[in-house]
Amino acid sequence: MRFGIFSVADHYPSEMNRNESQFVSELCEQAELADELGFHSFWIAEHHFHEYGFIPRPAIMLAALAKSTKKIRLGSAVAVLPFDNPLRTAEDFAMVDVLSDGRLEFGVGSGYLQHEFAGFNMNVEERRERFDEALAIIRDAWTGKPVDFQGKFNKISNTKLNILPIQTPEPPVHIAVLKNEVAPFVGKQQVGMMLIPYATTDSFDQLAETCSSYKSAFTKASQSAGTTYAIEAVNARQQVSFGLHTYCAESTDIARSFARPFMDRYVRTRLYAKQRSFEELIEKNLLAIGDTDEIIRVARSYEECGLTDFLMIMNFGGMPHTAVMQSINLIAEKVLPYFQEKPQQNLESTT
Repeated sequence: MRFGIFSVADHYPSEMNRNESQFVSELCEQAELADELGFHSFWIAEHHFHEYGFIPRPAIMLAALAKSTKKIRLGSAVAVLPFDNPLRTAEDFAMVDVLSDGRLEFGVGSGYLQHEFAGFNMNVEERRERFDEALAIIRDAWTGKPVDFQGKFNKISNTKLNILPIQTPEPPVHIAVLKNEVAPFVGKQQVGMMLIPYATTDSFDQLAETCSSYKSAFTKASQSAGTTYAIEAVNARQQVSFGLHTYCAESTDIARSFARPFMDRYVRTRLYAKQRSFEELIEKNLLAIGDTDEIIRVARSYEECGLTDFLMIMNFGGMPHTAVMQSINLIAEKVLPYFQEKPQQNLESTT
């Protein structure tokens, strides 16, 4: 299992004495520390018109991080494709890949928040068709060939990008899902899958089934298409990333006592979210809050279900920056080495 950090960038201007400039500086410091300490990736969400999240264009934030970090992968989680011209999206994220010297992870989704579609004067019922068209155009444009596309929402004739990603044939693509039954459709496209267990599942049995159906569809599609990837390469491309709210302290009691009010604020202010209690979230392993042994236990539970990338949501609910940085340090010191030092046969049995 690999470990990354994911920020929804949830902002609470009416409840906190923190402006956008301060919050951006904190995000940059958190990414830079994660880079220094050996985390695999750092991800930023896209949101509009509400304190749910205040970063509207992840590519801009990732471009800044590209120049202040050295090794860490930089991801969108996710770029909401229906909200922009797909050729602009292709250009923006190609630029991020160039600026980062090939470190882009391109997470995409169709969107789901009603107020965002209303703000852009778009029909939410069209989001899936718009998403499918946009992703097809972006991947086609990244081949470097002229794009000719005649769809319901996009009509493009003989248009070629003047900037391409460094990574070939394309940066890793990850599609976010909110329903377990969508997993096989993502697998068929031979790209990574992203999910938030809080929103998509109620049990580890469901989660394991979701991962299995995704990987089965991925492998079958690779074989049917005559893909030349070696089995090791196919397995490496079958990435299942998941986001969990995470906080680590010296003891589980201290961690939960401290993190609870921030998690409560997050749940209280989330639009359209399932309103679950802190106790229920802990009981169902939908949070990773505790000492290092507890974080390891939760991570292993997800690894055993077939998930590959743990994206830790760490600055949730207005948690103080100093506490987030301390948690990042503790996880890097005690959790990351545990998974890096596991025997190779154990790693193979869980992927």
